Amino acid sequence: MLRSFFIGLSTNKAFRSFSEQSSIGRRVSRRFVAGMSIDEAIAAAAQLNAEGIDVTLDSLGESVLDVAHAEASAAIYHQLLDAIQARNLRANVSVKLTQVGMDIGGPSQGPALAERIVGEMVAHAAHTGSFVRIDMEGSEYTEPTLLLTERLHQQYPGAVGTVLQAYLFRTENDAERLLSQGIRIRLCKGAYKEPPEIAFPAKTDVDANYIKLMKRVVSSPVFCGIATHDEAIVNQLRDFVAQHGIDKRAFEFQMLYGIRRDLQRKLVAEGFGVRVYVPFGAEWYPYFMRRLAERPANVLFLAKNFFKS
Repeated sequence: MLRSFFIGLSTNKAFRSFSEQSSIGRRVSRRFVAGMSIDEAIAAAAQLNAEGIDVTLDSLGESVLDVAHAEASAAIYHQLLDAIQARNLRANVSVKLTQVGMDIGGPSQGPALAERIVGEMVAHAAHTGSFVRIDMEGSEYTEPTLLLTERLHQQYPGAVGTVLQAYLFRTENDAERLLSQGIRIRLCKGAYKEPPEIAFPAKTDVDANYIKLMKRVVSSPVFCGIATHDEAIVNQLRDFVAQHGIDKRAFEFQMLYGIRRDLQRKLVAEGFGVRVYVPFGAEWYPYFMRRLAERPANVLFLAKNFFKS
């Protein structure tokens, strides 16, 4: 019930407007959001690098409905790529297609606009030795996202990858499809509300599919990211790579800013690669609500720590 509640809130425009404009809302969000500005995000990335943790920078925003807003979102990413190069950070970037115009003007305009903008971004990343992760959204975007990633990978191999969500029935086939092309995958469970016709409704089934796919991608020659905060799953992967002689640096664990920092540091100390997604920006509300939906225990954590420095 809590998961559905927070997913529902993530699309509530009135509550979003109030939250993003209120000082209380911004204060609560700071546990999971690095700040409002590029400078704050870069500072957070530098601190994580100093702790042995790699970073993906994510300028928050989605469902952009005008070209000017889409171009402004893209400009932030070009600034990030330049800052990563200038500071010599171990970092890359992640972007949503709806953030750069995918939904503007219908099927004849939006996808072409998003492809141009992301293509320019991937070209910039390739030139600076960085990488762009095209983030995954709801299931209606799955196939367009995969197709765009495949086209850009052909032009800029190694500079672009995407995300697969283990709760979708199709994901096993999608994983094989991307791995066969050498495209880097970020494997997560999924944070959108999907119908039972296309997604596993039970958490136990999602977990089982995640573990199966996790073992498959780390066994491949493609460098992939295992996105989880579930320590039981982390332990299963620890055991699996030890038993099969898989190099600890042949893949990386990926976690979110502000969640399981203890586990992040523990994995680094053991010699595993760890990357933290560092989101920032004023449009933090949908992201924040999906984090609460994924792990409702975060609500209790925030309540306990709200008045602490």
